Amino acid sequence: MDGVIIDTEKWYQRFWVQGAVENGFPMKPEHVLEIRSLPEKLAAPLLKKIVCPDFDYARVRDRRKELMAHHIEEYGIEKKKGIDQLLQYIKSNGLKCAVATATDIDRTTQYLKQIGIYDYFDKIICASMVKNGKPEPDVYLEASRQLGLQPMECVAVEDSPNGVLSAFRARCNTIMVPDLTPPDQNTAKLLFAKADDLIQVIDILEIHKKAVEK
Repeated sequence: MDGVIIDTEKWYQRFWVQGAVENGFPMKPEHVLEIRSLPEKLAAPLLKKIVCPDFDYARVRDRRKELMAHHIEEYGIEKKKGIDQLLQYIKSNGLKCAVATATDIDRTTQYLKQIGIYDYFDKIICASMVKNGKPEPDVYLEASRQLGLQPMECVAVEDSPNGVLSAFRARCNTIMVPDLTPPDQNTAKLLFAKADDLIQVIDILEIHKKAVEK
């Protein structure tokens, strides 16, 4: 969801850093890139390693949540370019659709309803519903199971390396629409395709559909 459907990653990056600095930890924007989509059990020790040994993940995360909530209350949520067109394409072609996200179910539901697209999704799968979050494949395996599909029948749309790795490990066909960073050489090898925005994802799906029909 974050970074693919809604344009929130840039604010998470800003508020992680702000929350850390307010609490006396020398976090930098590049550190936030390392923890995108990661659960606490992976993100917390990583930040202790790359920021400082006494980094208080819970305290900084709570402050980040406060800052993010205030920002959304004042400015709302910005959709990513092409999400409305992509969801309409999916619906008009009779495709099943799920959200597979690291965000908790309450905030996921809130955000999707707030921007008017909640009803487009057949299922919502959050990392808290499975044993392991991204970059492990659990969330995508559960999403495909709940959709009644095999993972290799599914297309996953991701924006970050950890998300791409999760989808690839689940054996989904992964399209990356980069948000804060482009794919590096290792991530690029895991992709079915790369798109500049969600409108291009429609083009990729159309090409694939025509190839299958032939």
